[in-house]
Amino acid sequence: MKKIIVFLAITVLFSCNNSAQNINKKQQTVIDADPVVVPLKDGKARAYFASGCFWCVEAVYESVEGVEESISGYSGGYTKNPTYEASNTGRTGHAEAVEIIYDTNLVSFETLVDVYFASQNPTQVNGQGPDRGSQYRSIIFYQNDEQKKIIEEKKAALAKKLDAKIAAEVYPFQKFWIAEDYHQNYERLHPNQRYILGVSVPRLKRFQAKMPEVLKKNTKY
Repeated sequence: MKKIIVFLAITVLFSCNNSAQNINKKQQTVIDADPVVVPLKDGKARAYFASGCFWCVEAVYESVEGVEESISGYSGGYTKNPTYEASNTGRTGHAEAVEIIYDTNLVSFETLVDVYFASQNPTQVNGQGPDRGSQYRSIIFYQNDEQKKIIEEKKAALAKKLDAKIAAEVYPFQKFWIAEDYHQNYERLHPNQRYILGVSVPRLKRFQAKMPEVLKKNTKY
C-alpha cells in the first residue's frame, strides 16, 4: 500500500512539474516572438498596455489629449479567446490590458509610456494596489524596435531615479482580445461603484496631478 501511495505521489509531482514547464514554454514563446505591427486605421495608431485593473487604466488614458478611445481587454498570454473568468485563474498567461487608439499628431507613443509610469506604482510586482495576481501584472507592448527602445530607456531611467527594480515587463505585441461588453467604459458608466470610488478615481487623480499638461480640457477631475 505504501509503495502505491509513493508511486502516486511521484506521479502527481512529475505531472505538476511538466504542466508548469509547458506553461513556461508557452509564455516564453510569446516573449520571444516577433512583434506584430498594427497598421494605422482612419489615421489613428494603436498602443497596448497592461497595468493592473483595466477599469483604472482605461480611465487614465481617456483623460489624455490625443487619445480617442481606450478599450479594455486581454493580452500577453498564450490562450485563445480569453475571458474574464479564465484570466482570473492566472493560467492563460494573459494580463488585463488596454488598447489605446490615439492621434499621433496630438500625442506620441513616448508620451503614452510616460503616462503609463506616472499612473502606476512602478515597483509593484504582479498587480497594482489591491489587485494582485499575474493577470494584473504590468506589461508594455512594443510593435517595432523604435518603440522597444523608448520603453527600455524610460524603464532604465526610472529604475535609476527610484533606485529600484521596475516591475513592468516588455513584450512584443501579438494580439489584443477585447473584453466583455460590461467592462467597457466601466468607470464612466458606474461612477458610484465602490471599487471605482475607492481605487480607480484616486488613482486617476494621482496621475492627473503628476501630468496636468497632457490632460484634455474637459477632464472630469
